[in-house]
Amino acid sequence: MTGPASPANAPGASEDAPPQTAATPTEPPGHTSQPAGTSLAPTPRQLWTRTRGIALALVVLLAAGIAIAAVRSGAQHGRLDPRSADPYGSRAVAELLDDRGVSTRVVTTTEEARSAVGPDTTLLVADPDVLTERQQSRLHAATERSGGRTVLVAPHTLSVSTLAPGVTADSARSLDSTLSPGCSLPAARRAGTADVGGIRYETIAPGADSCYSSDGLPSLLRLPSTTASGDTQGDTVVLGAPDILYNDRLDEHGNASLALQLLGSRPHLVWYLPSLADDAVDDSADEDFFDLIPSGWLWGTLQLTVAAVLAALWRARRLGPLVPEKLPVAIRASEAVEGRARLYRKADARDRAAAALRSATRTRLAPLVGVPTARAHSPEALLPALTSRLRAPGRDPHPLLFGPPPGDDAGLIALADQLDALESEVRSS
Repeated sequence: MTGPASPANAPGASEDAPPQTAATPTEPPGHTSQPAGTSLAPTPRQLWTRTRGIALALVVLLAAGIAIAAVRSGAQHGRLDPRSADPYGSRAVAELLDDRGVSTRVVTTTEEARSAVGPDTTLLVADPDVLTERQQSRLHAATERSGGRTVLVAPHTLSVSTLAPGVTADSARSLDSTLSPGCSLPAARRAGTADVGGIRYETIAPGADSCYSSDGLPSLLRLPSTTASGDTQGDTVVLGAPDILYNDRLDEHGNASLALQLLGSRPHLVWYLPSLADDAVDDSADEDFFDLIPSGWLWGTLQLTVAAVLAALWRARRLGPLVPEKLPVAIRASEAVEGRARLYRKADARDRAAAALRSATRTRLAPLVGVPTARAHSPEALLPALTSRLRAPGRDPHPLLFGPPPGDDAGLIALADQLDALESEVRSS
């Protein structure tokens, strides 16, 4: 007999067909073998697909930051600058003062402001709170006995106590922006109502004029000062709000009158706009790293941190539901018991081994004697029911089930044998 012909020798088979060997595995349909030497590195397209979400988020954050900066800079551009015609600038009041023969000069450093003070000069400090303590002290030392006038625009707790000793700023601002004078100061009485409602002050300085009060606290103070010769021609004006100096508010109420009288009492006006480029800002020796970081950077860092956390949550790999998986091998119970016993022996934990043996025995005995499993470890519940099932009357199983741990390995083996015998006795009773 001859066996069936092989496919290679079958009739009609192509003689040019390549022979197949048993050692060559047959690839499943649809499988494409990866050519040797192909790089596993991601392609530029794959990199773009993976990072385009983060790149888009960064672009959106950058655009939002630029937009916010543009809006804020547009709204506050030239604030309190006598050269600015913007709504928050002060060019209008400077031009009105010029029409009345009062010259206006802008300075940006503490030294320029100190050197310009005198009995014929009014010094306006546009933003006192940005000055350092050293700048405030040097400026006050130059102005307190100069015989001129110093106008502090909206100083708060950071500067008012140094630039105007005896004055403290109240933590609550005035709820009304337009207030009535309510004092005998000629400039305030002639101006009438004005938009000076803002920071409110308290003072213990003698001879001070307190005007434009809100809830009993004034928003404008005039503090007389004495010169080196003993004259009282100089003074300090504390203004609770800058509104009367703004271009878009100057023509409202008595704002123009009050501003011209406060700033035009002397032929020269020095307008001090504090600058970060001032060489007098040298308090950094007493500051740590975090004091040197502007508060805006801390807020920006917090925003970037939140954005990074959200991006991580968005791009993180999602974990699906738990999938049960069959173990590849089955472990016999005896092997698990022996392995656990070896661990106990290696750790010399006879107490734990004895406790495990007794606990397991009590759990198995409880249903046999009619005790709920939940109370199997209570001597008061288990022992009475168990004693009634023992053959020897008066036998006490308490030391066996609830006694102390054995002192050596032989005692542990004896305990296991006794527990096994007790369980067998109860089962057969």
